[in-house]
Amino acid sequence: MSSTLQLPIDTNTIQTLLPHRYPFLLVDRVVEFEAHKRVLAYKNVSCNEPFFNGHFPGRPVMPGVLVVEALAQAGGLLTQLSQQSTSEGKLFYLVKIDGAKFSRMVVPGDRLELEVTLKRVIRNMAMYSGVARVDGEQAACADILCAEVQA
Repeated sequence: MSSTLQLPIDTNTIQTLLPHRYPFLLVDRVVEFEAHKRVLAYKNVSCNEPFFNGHFPGRPVMPGVLVVEALAQAGGLLTQLSQQSTSEGKLFYLVKIDGAKFSRMVVPGDRLELEVTLKRVIRNMAMYSGVARVDGEQAACADILCAEVQA
């Protein structure tokens, strides 16, 4: 990775930082970044998302677990950008979710803003606090613990 970070970070660069791929890559862009502290990213929620076919027909809603997954992926980006490394040879696993709250539905056409702060790092694990918003209104929040392992 380059030592000079150019914002915003697009999907092509995100794919060098995370092992996730379509349809499970849930972050489209990074717009703010403070090393070892905070990241602000977003996902454009399209009506073409595969999960909308069954969740729910006639009333599409992004599953809450995927909103939390998007926050976890933003946390992974925070770690990767802070370490200036790629995802090559690494996998990130969700270990624990605490205090998850869902306060607004996320629907097609929404831009899901993902703000994640790093709370602490313990060996190969990182604890993040994340808030997902749509139009400035909180949609979900959670504390997330992720572990990095060699692939």
